[in-house]
Amino acid sequence: MSNDTDTDAPSREKAREREQTREQEQTHEEEQTREQGGSEFEDLGTDVAPDIVDEEVAEGDLLGGLDIETTDEIEIPDRLVDQVIGQDHARDVVQKAAKQRRHVMMIGTPGTGKSMLAKAMSELLPKEDLQDVLVYHNPDDGNEPKVRTVPAGKGEQIIDAHKEEARKRNQMRSFLMWVIIAVVVGYALLIAGRPLLGIVAAAVVYLAFRYGSRGSDAMIPNLLVNAADQTTAPFEDATGAHAGALLGDVRHDPFQSGGMETPSHDRVEPGAIHKANKGVLFVDEINTLDIRTQQKLMTAIQEGEFSITGQSERSSGAMVQTEPVPCDFIMIAAGNMDAMENMHPALRSRIKGYGYEVYMDDTIEDTAEMRRKYTRFIAQEVEKDGRLPHFSQEAVEEVILEAQRRSGRKDHLTLKLRDLGGLVRVAGDIARAADKPQTERKDVLQAKRRSRSIEQQVADEYIERRKDYELTVNQGDVVGRVNGLAVMGEDSGIVLPVMAEVTPSQGPGNVIATGQLKEMAEESVQNVSAIIKKFSDEDISQKDVHIQFVQAGQQGVDGDSASITVAAAVISALEEISVEQDLAMTGSLSVRGDVLPVGGVTHKIEAAAKAGLDRVIIPKANEDDVMIEAEYEEQIEIIPVSHISEVLEVALAGEPEKDGLVDRLKNITGSALERQVGRSGTGSPSPQ
Repeated sequence: MSNDTDTDAPSREKAREREQTREQEQTHEEEQTREQGGSEFEDLGTDVAPDIVDEEVAEGDLLGGLDIETTDEIEIPDRLVDQVIGQDHARDVVQKAAKQRRHVMMIGTPGTGKSMLAKAMSELLPKEDLQDVLVYHNPDDGNEPKVRTVPAGKGEQIIDAHKEEARKRNQMRSFLMWVIIAVVVGYALLIAGRPLLGIVAAAVVYLAFRYGSRGSDAMIPNLLVNAADQTTAPFEDATGAHAGALLGDVRHDPFQSGGMETPSHDRVEPGAIHKANKGVLFVDEINTLDIRTQQKLMTAIQEGEFSITGQSERSSGAMVQTEPVPCDFIMIAAGNMDAMENMHPALRSRIKGYGYEVYMDDTIEDTAEMRRKYTRFIAQEVEKDGRLPHFSQEAVEEVILEAQRRSGRKDHLTLKLRDLGGLVRVAGDIARAADKPQTERKDVLQAKRRSRSIEQQVADEYIERRKDYELTVNQGDVVGRVNGLAVMGEDSGIVLPVMAEVTPSQGPGNVIATGQLKEMAEESVQNVSAIIKKFSDEDISQKDVHIQFVQAGQQGVDGDSASITVAAAVISALEEISVEQDLAMTGSLSVRGDVLPVGGVTHKIEAAAKAGLDRVIIPKANEDDVMIEAEYEEQIEIIPVSHISEVLEVALAGEPEKDGLVDRLKNITGSALERQVGRSGTGSPSPQ
């Protein structure tokens, strides 16, 4: 055994030396890249010009230690990749993909920076590789034009040279034509004495020369792709493009005979894949492309060249097919989570096998550094618009507060920066309309009211209409009725009452729920029925439980955040104990009765306050996610709970009956409830 060890020692030593050599080469390469200013290892976008007061920033300092009066003092990076806020992983991938020429698929919520990163990649690619593409007439087969590539800028020179040559030929032809016409007319008038014959002969000569000159014009090539004026590698956004716009097309020619037709090479049109040659092709919502188009796109990615033909079978261009046209691009495919479901599997495999897949973050941790970056983001939006006054310190603080609020998570900031940028622009428009030198905090507050989403406007209108018709019940107590809470869109809450009724059944008992329930909502109702069977003394095997989501509307009910609402309503109906109506609630529910976190608690609480309710029950796990507007803080009391027994203890009216039911629930859950309460706040699942 000692002999084996001695034999392996040299090989291990050589392996160690090779590893050290690789590490030294990698370190040397990183240092060289840093010196060039384009390193993928840089901490991009972290430098902010104004002085930082203290690196250890107080919790209440919303600017992260920046000492500024307006955003005009913020220095904006030149490179687009340095302007991206958050998405550190995605930025690193984009840099590596640009360096190695890899394809990338970005999946995530709209407005999180996918298109901005795609444009940033085009700036990172070398401009020296760009090419012009020319299409020539093929004298052997007019329906198969020839293709030639030349360095960027040379294409125009070639076209000009061909045009000059054609012009000289046409001048010679014209001179010769007029000489012949003069001879013919002179002979007809002076010698033959037949002027009419001379005129006819002159016309024939004129038409013959004109027809012949068309062949000379056909020799001028078509400049298909002109990269002469490109300052960076090309970026083509082919989102929603039809097949012709994406893959190239051949224009229809109504004059196909008689010498009037346009040469086929002149009718060739480039597609986005050809314009993106040596650059970036960006396709958002990739799953909306036709399957056959995705197949052809995959071929273009694989071959690096793609012939152009007529995309319409009824067009005369369908007979034309060029030689392969270069399309050596980097593809960035983007979309939401559903994009992967309808995407061609082979196309995704091609991207995944020769590139990267990136999931875009919705939120990022709220740190002093990120607050400084958000300040720079506001400055970037102002500079990009070019017409807005810069933001004051107080206005910036209000925008960052809104970023915290829109994240919906404790100690996080939203990365849906397109929506946040909309708020910045509306606030700036308000300040500009008032001829203010800078945008102030009250402009941001006014912009928050003015820039409400359609869903929020609908929700507010819905609340007002319910008040007009006295449909909102916010006083007294009712058996089997609970004020639930729901979210419309992403940023608007709404009060959604749930009513329950228990009736004798003609057969086996059923749970019947109405109100346009989606799949997840139906499953949550089934889970609630398991809890009811466990926690109620009533035998529901011979009873039907009817659950109605009152005025759920066309959008229906999705998700399971109404689980505790349904449970409270059904238990109230079974036990015939009233529910207090000044209360609303939201929360998911496990089959053991634990209250689980949900999304959108801030917007739901605000909806309850707008409806005139006094209290709201939320999951204890969501307690730190609440960031309601200051105007609602005094209007409503927030009650966090961790178990269904706590929900019923708060919601049910009538002390003797309620106390007996709650005690029975606690006895049933026993030590399991105690263990859950003992570890509350740790290991909470994600919001449903």
